[in-house]
Amino acid sequence: MSLYCGIACRRKSFWCYRLLSTYVAKTRYLFELKEDDDACRKAQQTGAFYLFHNLAPLLQQSEHQYLPPQHSLLELEKLLAKFGQDAQRIEDSVLIGCSEQHEAWFALDLGLNSSSSVNASLQKPEMETELKGSFIELRKALFRLNMKDASLLSTAQALLRWHDAHQFCSRSGQPTKKNVAGSKRVCPSNKIIYYPQMAPVVITLVSDGTRCLLARQSSFPKGMYSALAGFCDIGETLEEAVQREVAEEVGLEVDRLQYSASQHWPFPNSSLMIACHAIVKPGQTEIQVNLKELEAAAWFSHDEVVAALKRNHPYAQQQDGTFLFWLPPKLAIAHQLIREWVEKPACPSLPA
Repeated sequence: MSLYCGIACRRKSFWCYRLLSTYVAKTRYLFELKEDDDACRKAQQTGAFYLFHNLAPLLQQSEHQYLPPQHSLLELEKLLAKFGQDAQRIEDSVLIGCSEQHEAWFALDLGLNSSSSVNASLQKPEMETELKGSFIELRKALFRLNMKDASLLSTAQALLRWHDAHQFCSRSGQPTKKNVAGSKRVCPSNKIIYYPQMAPVVITLVSDGTRCLLARQSSFPKGMYSALAGFCDIGETLEEAVQREVAEEVGLEVDRLQYSASQHWPFPNSSLMIACHAIVKPGQTEIQVNLKELEAAAWFSHDEVVAALKRNHPYAQQQDGTFLFWLPPKLAIAHQLIREWVEKPACPSLPA
């Protein structure tokens, strides 16, 4: 028995080592591509490209799911030539990742005004016909993508948007130049380096121990409720941002909180969603909704939330014309927070 355990432990250690080695090799390869323009251009020769048009990814429908097609450099060059564009436009592409076999992945937007080509942006209908797909707004398509593709396309859109919005130096006013990977932009006149940034956002599921608080904004789809969320202010800690947002939006005071997880969110301009659970002070649960921030907020029981999680068709309209409340889809970190609370609603382990 002890011999068997020893072999099993060694096997486990071996596979853990292999997994770590693959990750380290992949991470360092991506670092090399970001820092070395020649290496990145070489990677484009055997890499794969995801196409966008005005920040909308090219997608093809497969049953109930969207799939983003990949294109080789040769296919992309032929496509550009067919539409009267030169291969120089590929300079606008950005590195978004790579496979474990070190096939580099890039994203290129064919609809945004090109900074490296004198040609105008390509027309969407003609491109869709040629590519046998549709350029679909990412916000609408996100929840019909698998987790890997959703993450990859979110990264791509965020990078493409950032480069489109940061083509000039904020100090000199001169045009900036991106490196081949798109991991930074440099002002040639003063050598200032600009890196893509994310805005930190706290998203908090508030509980009184037996109920959770959910809210909605007027921009939400009808009937959808979610956790409270807001941007962190300059100078705030994570804890201070959670406390302030809960006080501002629903007039409650946080007693304890616990970090859960984080998620990149590409809307509206690339945010880092920092998810937390919070318990409010006992006996102080009366909601005072800030109508400048929210349309509505309410306490929901464990059974009500479980029922909402089970609904297959969120837009369920009742006889009186109102909608049954429903929750963000599975890919959203708010869904993860809510599901965690359902599984352990009292959150007894929250630190003081």
